[in-house]
Amino acid sequence: MRHGLTSLPHLSTRLPRVPILTASELTKSFGALHVLDGVNFSIEHGERVGLVGINGSGKTTLARIVGGADVPDSGAVVSPRDSKIAYLAQEADLPSSRTARDVVMSGMTKWNQARTRHEDLSDAIRLGTGDLTELVAKQAAAAADVERLGGWNRMHQVDSILGHIGLTQLDTPVERLSGGDRRRVALGRILISSPDLAVLDEPSNHLDVDTVAWLERFLIETYKGALLIITHDRYLLDRVVTRTLEIEHGRLHSYPGGYGSYLEAKAERLQLEARTEVNRQNFLRTELEWLRRQPKARTGKQKARIQRAEEAVVNKPLPKERTTKLAIDTYRSGKTILELHDVALRIGDRTLGEEISMVVNAGDRIGIVGANGVGKTTLLRSILGELEPSEGTVVMGRNTRVAYFDQHRSDLDLNASVFDNVAGPRMQVELGGRTIDVHAYLERFLFFGQQMRQPVNGLSGGERARVALAKLLSHGENLLVLDKPTNDLDDATLGDLEELLQEFDGCVLVVTHDRWFLNRVATSILSFDGDGRVVQYAGNYDSYMLQRGRREDSAEKQVVVEVKPVREVEKRPRGLTYAERIELNGLLDRVAEAEERVAGLERALSDPALYANGAKDLVDVHKRLTAGKAEVVLLTSRWEALEAKREEGERGRATGCGDSGMR
Repeated sequence: MRHGLTSLPHLSTRLPRVPILTASELTKSFGALHVLDGVNFSIEHGERVGLVGINGSGKTTLARIVGGADVPDSGAVVSPRDSKIAYLAQEADLPSSRTARDVVMSGMTKWNQARTRHEDLSDAIRLGTGDLTELVAKQAAAAADVERLGGWNRMHQVDSILGHIGLTQLDTPVERLSGGDRRRVALGRILISSPDLAVLDEPSNHLDVDTVAWLERFLIETYKGALLIITHDRYLLDRVVTRTLEIEHGRLHSYPGGYGSYLEAKAERLQLEARTEVNRQNFLRTELEWLRRQPKARTGKQKARIQRAEEAVVNKPLPKERTTKLAIDTYRSGKTILELHDVALRIGDRTLGEEISMVVNAGDRIGIVGANGVGKTTLLRSILGELEPSEGTVVMGRNTRVAYFDQHRSDLDLNASVFDNVAGPRMQVELGGRTIDVHAYLERFLFFGQQMRQPVNGLSGGERARVALAKLLSHGENLLVLDKPTNDLDDATLGDLEELLQEFDGCVLVVTHDRWFLNRVATSILSFDGDGRVVQYAGNYDSYMLQRGRREDSAEKQVVVEVKPVREVEKRPRGLTYAERIELNGLLDRVAEAEERVAGLERALSDPALYANGAKDLVDVHKRLTAGKAEVVLLTSRWEALEAKREEGERGRATGCGDSGMR
């Protein structure tokens, strides 16, 4: 029996609808804070469930209880006997003296045992040591176990998984690995072990954009077990999960579908609750007026009416979730904000980037992407003047004022309070053209009362991120340099930050692996493509992926022409690659979404209210409409190209001269 879980007798496979896990009346408190208040839910075999909620709502607490790392104050978590539940914690707890390879391979214990048993039995049969009939029967059983546990090519699968998640130091003791690599070891062990239920708390942390995209495909196409996932990567939630649980004030709300469906359903629920509250208030007002008019003596019917009024008073709605209210003043910028001229970045003999030239103008929001360790943060340090570029020049405008958001939050004084970190010597900040008290300012970031005097070292990761944001935005700057600002922020705060940056009059340079964030915020993408090549692509993340795909296709065609005669290439039509098939499957939906956005902007342009708000809103809508139409053309062209390539591959296979489309 796992710690904190009650085992059930083995359940027959003839009952496929029996849940892999059932939680009943779970409660958990930390002092006066009740994070779980009678929580009930179940997860069925193979079901993919997302868990969302604001920071501090209890997501990780619930994940720890489900994963067996903690126990509830009351209630029970029940799972079938022999079911395997694996938990990925935010802080990986691994045996420090063992190598990364040993830890990862420990996730294949049963497979290793079955393979070893088969090898031992094969040796015994070859040497004739024992009853041949019995040995052959046992060997067949061992072979069946190997097949059931993943087949004979598991080691190839292991190498593939570890390569995709970027784990290279396999023979290094865990204690010598970085925090990010330890997380990769823990994630790799779970993916390789193929549990019946994987509980993943922020699995995309420390993973670059391409690795998160691979993890997304793996969970959709390869992993067969059930899933409970907590992540701030909203694309991962939207594309992987089939049901979304939201924890709010200690209770769970369940919504069918991924993140987009959850947002729509939650909006409908909140509207219904608002209407219900209006009706309750109207009912109470009517009943109170009636009570004031009535004599003291009450009939039974009158008493029943009084009881209904009392129940309406008691059944008040849950308090609304508090959300951040972000704003920033922009310092007046000059003609030049930032320019890079032929910048090269090198560390020792390694070239991170070269010939990087870029002019940053007002309104530019540049997303910086690439694998971990390729030089993204090094570029930011060069721009900030902390590191001299190996070649080239960085020109900062005379009126440029920079605010830097450090991914490690190193500008925070951990021993000082929230208030002292943000306020410093000030008691007021300039915000939105007016002066407000620091206390009122901190309430916008969900710090109230005594929380403002709490030392930063006692805060959660999400709370520290909010302190860092509050400090960053409390000064009027015109160039925001943000290094992984989305880490640890909940979805509500992320949405607020995205809206703030969209309306920001200055410039933004942001390093992030959050694809949803880049799609909403970025006007261009600066991509570290490896081997020192750094390319800037116009548009948001989706546009960047389309342009990069075309660039790679063009490069592949050039290689094919150089290696093979043209006629031979024509005889062997090439089908879609694996990545292209995945892309094609979702392109029509993305075209429809882009067309819907364009239609919405066109409707906005026909609304007279828009013209009453001044030229700024009108210009913004025109810019977004132009970008939206360009995106529709780009997506449609990409779909046509991939569809033509797919048909070409199918014709080739039908005539026996095409390949399988796999590489």
